[in-house]
Amino acid sequence: MDYLDKLEAQSIYIFREAYREFKNLAMLWSIGKDSTVLLHLARKAFFGHIPFPLVHIDTSFKIPEMIEYRNRMAKELGFNLIVGQNSEALKNKRTFPDGNADRLTCCKLLKTEALRNTLSAKWQRLKFDHETGAFVEDDNKEAYTGVIVGVRSDEEGSRSKERYFSPRDKNSDWEIGDQPPEFWNQFKTEFAPGTHVRIHPLLDWTELNIWEYIRRENIPVVSLYFDIGSGKRYRSLGCFPCTQPVDSEAKNVDDIIDELMSGKFANIAERAGRQQDKDGGGTLEELRRAGYM
Repeated sequence: MDYLDKLEAQSIYIFREAYREFKNLAMLWSIGKDSTVLLHLARKAFFGHIPFPLVHIDTSFKIPEMIEYRNRMAKELGFNLIVGQNSEALKNKRTFPDGNADRLTCCKLLKTEALRNTLSAKWQRLKFDHETGAFVEDDNKEAYTGVIVGVRSDEEGSRSKERYFSPRDKNSDWEIGDQPPEFWNQFKTEFAPGTHVRIHPLLDWTELNIWEYIRRENIPVVSLYFDIGSGKRYRSLGCFPCTQPVDSEAKNVDDIIDELMSGKFANIAERAGRQQDKDGGGTLEELRRAGYM
């Protein structure tokens, strides 16, 4: 068993523990490389069938290729895709691209609030109709109390403070100093009623591990990760007004792995192209304490 086999086995174990312990389970899918590996692992854990919905929070400012890829994968793989959105903020143009909010406020409105109210079912959820390819209102009005998320410890500072099973209160707030210890793979999965739990099967994976696994398993990812002639590619995906590509001539997965192993990005944060992380300092941890994914 090599190191990728061990990471895969650990993640599949976490998936099965979560499915056993939480009745109303869902998985966030951002369409990025990490959550797409998570999607692949979920299919492996449950023998090709994912027994819970995948939830995507659509800010309406995602790069168009991401949405095309999302809908195509949902159709090809047949999973239950749920989409949530802060339609009120979008309707009233309370966003950074519309000039009526700073980046941090925009993220809180379009991501944090949309996620919280989609998970709790307070706001409308849309469900992908596999027969028509359209989105219709989801008739499931139950809250999701366990949510699987593809965050990694090495991605940025606040995520290194996470647990595999990380509790949030009823408002989805995260108290970093009050989390259960997880020694020797002993996980706490029993929490007080009303607790919302985030589950992180990829916590020990690195950016390099993710790309090595994508190569080994031949997992399709959105084309934005590759240079198609401009000398740039995206290393981390987000909303197009706040996300910049990096200088890179990596045209395929092998090139990306070579690039990471060369040390080219050793001193450059993976999310360096995400402008909202830079505004105010410590911004992402502030967002995550309030329920951001």
